[in-house]
Amino acid sequence: MTTPERPGPVIAIDTREQKPYRFPCSEVKTLPTGDYSIVGLEERIAIERKTKEDAYSSLGQGRARFERELERMSRFDYAAIVIETSLPDFLRAPAFSQMNPKAAASSIVAWSVKYRVCVFFAGDRLHGNALTRQLLEKFWRYQNGDADAGSG
Repeated sequence: MTTPERPGPVIAIDTREQKPYRFPCSEVKTLPTGDYSIVGLEERIAIERKTKEDAYSSLGQGRARFERELERMSRFDYAAIVIETSLPDFLRAPAFSQMNPKAAASSIVAWSVKYRVCVFFAGDRLHGNALTRQLLEKFWRYQNGDADAGSG
């Protein structure tokens, strides 16, 4: 939690983000990697937001571009992908996709290990927004010496 004595982070939202999340304190700017970061820490933390459809596109025809993104994310202190669906729903491929859902899930798991990028199935957009905010705030608190960042 932030207070007047300890203001929270200014969340950076990438200019290319098509449906940006809303945060109490944010700034739209071009990010080198990911959709969300913290102003002043853009080279250290990145959060990539994906809908189920976008995730399948990134695993299919956009695979090479997405792997380059993951490679860049692997050099950050913390990086995550927040997918706006549940795992059971993810395992039902979108109508346009020819990809086997088990292969899609397997790729995500393999890449999370290979590139050290955390993957979260947030359930829906509302929970994806809240999770993204919490991840960024926790990182910011740890960077600012808040030993209690992990509790509450």
